[in-house]
Amino acid sequence: MTELAPDEYSTTLSELKAQVHRARLKVQRAANNELLQVWWRIGDTIRRRQAEQGWGTQVITRLAEDLRAEFPAMKGFSRANLFYMRRFAQAWPDLDAVVQRPVGQLPWGHVIELLDKIDNTDLRDWYAAKDAHHGWSRSVLAHQITTRLHEREAAAPSNFAGALEQRDSDQAQELTKDPYALQFLAIDSNVSERELEQRLVDRILETMRELGPGFAFVGRQVHLDVDGDDYYIDLLFFHVEQLRYVVIELKTTMFDPRDAGQLGFYVAVVDDRLRIPEKHQPTVGILLVAGKNDTVVRYALASTAQPVAVSRHELNEEAQKALPDETAIARAFADELGRAGEPPGLGE
Repeated sequence: MTELAPDEYSTTLSELKAQVHRARLKVQRAANNELLQVWWRIGDTIRRRQAEQGWGTQVITRLAEDLRAEFPAMKGFSRANLFYMRRFAQAWPDLDAVVQRPVGQLPWGHVIELLDKIDNTDLRDWYAAKDAHHGWSRSVLAHQITTRLHEREAAAPSNFAGALEQRDSDQAQELTKDPYALQFLAIDSNVSERELEQRLVDRILETMRELGPGFAFVGRQVHLDVDGDDYYIDLLFFHVEQLRYVVIELKTTMFDPRDAGQLGFYVAVVDDRLRIPEKHQPTVGILLVAGKNDTVVRYALASTAQPVAVSRHELNEEAQKALPDETAIARAFADELGRAGEPPGLGE
């Protein structure tokens, strides 16, 4: 028996696994699409019978019972689900369009989220396309709809158009949101900047979800030694799709023009010290503040050479009522940092 080199075998096994995964995904998508077509046809039939023959809720209840009796091993024939099928056919009246549109790639539970939470057809298609492209879970889809991603995405004021080449500026703008929905942190506007930073790191999965796809966490309080002077970046990320560093600075106060200068300084240092010009796109910065005057932001960004965006963060005021006193939390957190010998953030 001929022995294979370990590297050769590992490479071959990886290729075969990838082929199997691709085939399984293709089969799953095809099966899901076929099932959606069945649900659409049932819903369309119910819709037409109701319009033509006046079928009421009792008929739908009987239909659900009879379908469950005929297909006992098949899920989906509850009375409530039949009504969802009817709504599905009403929302997308053309079956061919369902097959060709992104909604045809989504699991049924995701379709239900779209039906329950959105009334506008174009908006449903927008979220369906995002869902199909990024492979969201149902909970992520619900979160994005609830926080109105379509209004927030790429909406942060920035100077990218002037600081970057056009194509690159358009891509960088897509990384931004305004505002960022940080209600999952369960803290209010009285929080300290360091506590806000810590909460974002502690709940890094939710943080990454809110930032958007492609972000990889590099570190918090990233140390920069500039000719003997120490500086610390609140949060540093790398975007694996755009291949660029993203510096994020946190402020729990209203926007101050000096904040843009501070962030621009960090962006310049990261671009010089960490970025590999032959491989990476220019570094950008995103400043998250408690509030902002857009006119002040516009003037501040116009005077900053480094690519910077400014956005609000939204916290959950109501959740704070169930938490301990924020001052006590901040004091205890500061004491813990002092014992650990961790350096303070710039500007605190």
